[in-house]
Amino acid sequence: MSAKLSSPVYPVTWCNDHVQLIDQTKLPGEHTVVEIRRSGDMATAIQTMIVRGAPAIGVAAAFGMYLGSREITASEPALFLEQLKEIGQTLGATRPTAVNLFWAISRMLKVAQETSGPVSEIQAQLLQTALAIASEDVQTCKAIGEHGLSILPAEPQKLCLLTHCNAGALATAGYGTALGVVRSAWTADRLARVYADETRPRLQGAKLTAWECVQEGIPVTVISDGMAAHCMQQGMVDLVVVGADRIAANGDAANKIGTYSVALCAQAHQIPFYVAAPLSTIDFDLPDGSQIPIEERHPSELYQLGDLNLCPPGVEFYNPAFDVTPAALIAGIITEHGVFKPEDVQSKLQHLAHR
Repeated sequence: MSAKLSSPVYPVTWCNDHVQLIDQTKLPGEHTVVEIRRSGDMATAIQTMIVRGAPAIGVAAAFGMYLGSREITASEPALFLEQLKEIGQTLGATRPTAVNLFWAISRMLKVAQETSGPVSEIQAQLLQTALAIASEDVQTCKAIGEHGLSILPAEPQKLCLLTHCNAGALATAGYGTALGVVRSAWTADRLARVYADETRPRLQGAKLTAWECVQEGIPVTVISDGMAAHCMQQGMVDLVVVGADRIAANGDAANKIGTYSVALCAQAHQIPFYVAAPLSTIDFDLPDGSQIPIEERHPSELYQLGDLNLCPPGVEFYNPAFDVTPAALIAGIITEHGVFKPEDVQSKLQHLAHR
């Protein structure tokens, strides 16, 4: 097993002339770094989940756009922009559900279009924008964590929180959304324990959320996805906080497959269910969650464990990577601007998205 880290976790880092990604497919057994120098390699890293988590994907895509801009040989700005759009299309095709990916690509293209001067100046502005996106995300997550303290019951007892998948530093530029709330609760001495659903089939909860908690000494207990209802029934869970990959204008939220089940269980046991996500995760162009595209991944994630096949030949598979939790099941959405009821998302946040 990898040793504890003494420094914060930053899954996407710019290093002079290339990007370094923590290879999340190797955690928790190995803490290894992959160097990315070309936009095509960044697209592959996003597709294969070397980097994953909606905000982290957005940051990675921003750097991918800059790396791609260095590969363009055209010296005429109009032609340069056309080729940059093609790079954006390639990056955007990697993960269809996470809206932060498209938000970051759009922001990079907008900067390129609005920058006057030679191609070298456009490239310089693209790098500065990618660096800004990464820095802003860390600050956004810390703000989400601080606002998350307001959802904790007023009583001074320490709480047990349950989360699904990984919405921590590894899923962002650092600190995390749902785990940002966990970190803030831990710092404020309001947290007793985190229950981390293992999150089948890729086990992001068991591998990544648990790993992050262990690095910081936060008490964490891994449970199988099917145990969440039992733990709630036994009074072991006070609050549920999860992340999101895309939130519709009405507050419906897409997150890792299994989140909807957790929300239903929380409702049945009268346990508050919250979603923590930055403004960039809200897709105001989609009126509700029925229009959120749901990525389907290769069935080997279900039937293979290393080299071992778990299922008999001839079985068919269905492997959606995400599900949509209806707004009616969500107590509130924790953003960098505060905590909002799902029905208030559009009226109170949309104007901020167009600043």
